Amino acid sequence: MKIGSEEFIDTAEKIARLKKERNAIILAHNYQRDEVQAVADLTGDSLELSRAAADTGYEVIIFAGVHFMAESASILSPDKTVVLTESDAGCPMAEMVTVEGPRFYATHFPGAGKEFCYTYPEDFSIRDMKLKYPGVPVVSYVNTTASVKAESDICCTSANVVKVVNSLSGERVICVPDKNLAAWAQRHTDKEVISWDGFCNIHDRVTVDDVRKAREAHPEALVVAHPECPMEVLELADHVTSTSGMLRFCKASEAREFIIGTELGLMYRLRTESPDKTFYPLRDNMLCPNMKKTKLTSVLRALEKLDCVIKVPEEIRVPAKRALDRMLEIV
Repeated sequence: MKIGSEEFIDTAEKIARLKKERNAIILAHNYQRDEVQAVADLTGDSLELSRAAADTGYEVIIFAGVHFMAESASILSPDKTVVLTESDAGCPMAEMVTVEGPRFYATHFPGAGKEFCYTYPEDFSIRDMKLKYPGVPVVSYVNTTASVKAESDICCTSANVVKVVNSLSGERVICVPDKNLAAWAQRHTDKEVISWDGFCNIHDRVTVDDVRKAREAHPEALVVAHPECPMEVLELADHVTSTSGMLRFCKASEAREFIIGTELGLMYRLRTESPDKTFYPLRDNMLCPNMKKTKLTSVLRALEKLDCVIKVPEEIRVPAKRALDRMLEIV
């Protein structure tokens, strides 16, 4: 739906009216469609949205994102009604780590292609990892299920993973589930980072050749990459940071052109917040099919029907909240 069109204006007006009636706030991740970000009360990365979920005074949280994000909102705001805009919007990376026993051994991720078929060890889980490395603290990326967070000592985001790792005592930490984020943390700590073998099927496909081609096409542009990209790609970047970090860096930089190594949804905010600068995607196909499931009509339906309420059971919520609270305390 085109922003500014008659259909957009009509739908946005209905959403605004229902927000008041429901006493609702709309949170949207930076990877959402442009028209969804345009009507959101707050758009941000996982850390920003986690904080917003904890601080909001609204009765209803409409979460335009994926399942684990709505779970985090429910964990931090158990007294609120948290509604996910599309019930089947999941995260393949979050599903790459389970609490006990392998719940799926291989999957063909929607829209990702056969090269992203992921096979799990048949006898390995987060509890197995803890048994293998007794006493070693577990750092769980926010891109995990509530159950995995509940088994963790602390959570992290791509924005604060290094701070989180360095805040822990001891010489070793376990990082789940993203091997690339773990490698980035390892580069910036003296601790040994024990990594899970998970990945983001959007960022992990970026190659050194992609960087080379992008620089050749745009020789004046700085390369800004997300730490979920492979290390060999990060080593070639001019700056590595989270999505919100990208927004801040590009806005403050004296450079006029940037090659952006993350999901294409961030282009909306980059171009809106820095209209005098030019942004190019590192790859043209960096689209997360799960993030793009939410349309403006999805937000409207969620407000009308409150039909996908996410509620984390207390026995999981309490320890998961402890891990999230520890993260929020150090940033």
